[in-house]
Amino acid sequence: MTAAPIQVVRHVSFEDLGTMEQLFGSWALPFEYLDPPSDDLALARGAKLLVVMGGPISVNDVDRFGYLGDEVRLIRERIERGRPTLGICLGAQLIARALDATVAPMPGPEIGWAPLTLNAAGAASPLRHLTSPVLHWHGEAFELPKGCPSLASTSKCPNQAFAVGAHTLALQFHIEVAEDHLERWLVGHIHELDHVGIPVERLRADARKYAAKATAEGAELLTNWRSGMIGE
Repeated sequence: MTAAPIQVVRHVSFEDLGTMEQLFGSWALPFEYLDPPSDDLALARGAKLLVVMGGPISVNDVDRFGYLGDEVRLIRERIERGRPTLGICLGAQLIARALDATVAPMPGPEIGWAPLTLNAAGAASPLRHLTSPVLHWHGEAFELPKGCPSLASTSKCPNQAFAVGAHTLALQFHIEVAEDHLERWLVGHIHELDHVGIPVERLRADARKYAAKATAEGAELLTNWRSGMIGE
């Protein structure tokens, strides 16, 4: 069986493509999920686009979740070959690790909807479409790989995005979570939210205000990246 042109590494079922499913449908590019504990990641080696999603584990958990090492090797190979690769949250951290950058815990987690501050490089990139607050949900952050300038920041996290040449994009934040999709996140992460004292009502209210615009702008970002960076 021929593999779908878009391969998506999914670490937990509720952190899936979200609104990107509809976007990829509009591109007429089928996708399929690869769940690292059970699926052969080699299927993604020649994919037209590899998307690596988020998840609650750490890139530093490779001793407990050995398939993270397989993901890093897959990403490194695709970067070396110039194959289009997109990482979101944990996926972005895995890209950073594949380029020998450090990923380490932050002083406190960044969870909730907040705007990005774009620098000059970010304003000249597809991130320029992101004018609305986006969803942040991470407790670790990456250092920038050598030769990869930061594109965006927040007050809690100085490195929110970077690109590798014309083919790889790493986003620490989320552009794919619709308002109705968020509920699955709240269920999946309720213990973390309770631990840090973030009420689910606040996240629901902010999703009502920001999610629709954030996901629409995220689709613009990816469409621009596809046409401008991937050349299609």
